[in-house]
Amino acid sequence: MKYVATDKAPAAFGPYAQAVNVNGFIYTSGQIPVTTDGLLIEGTIEEQTHQVFANLKAILEEANSSLEKVVKATVFLTDMDNFVAVNDIYAEHFGTHTPARSCVQVGRLPKDAQIEIEVIALAGE
Repeated sequence: MKYVATDKAPAAFGPYAQAVNVNGFIYTSGQIPVTTDGLLIEGTIEEQTHQVFANLKAILEEANSSLEKVVKATVFLTDMDNFVAVNDIYAEHFGTHTPARSCVQVGRLPKDAQIEIEVIALAGE
């Protein structure tokens, strides 16, 4: 197992890694809309979702992977009424690549974020 860490994504808030590389797969921790300075993007669900993807892309890049190598995504929303808006941005970032996905509504997320996404991706060659 190899830990993945980059200063191009927010540092972990607790005793966990940004991601780990195990047997050719990258497992990211859930990413919320926090900047590298640790500040929550308090804007719209669209703004928050774009920040989450920026964090995921930075972590995957550090692991020599990318969104195109994601095999599974899990999306956590505090309000399922945001599903359509999030889905549109999700599709924008993934393009024609369509990994398996789960999406669930949760009661609350860290820092009162509206969205959190974690992914599993193939590691780079």
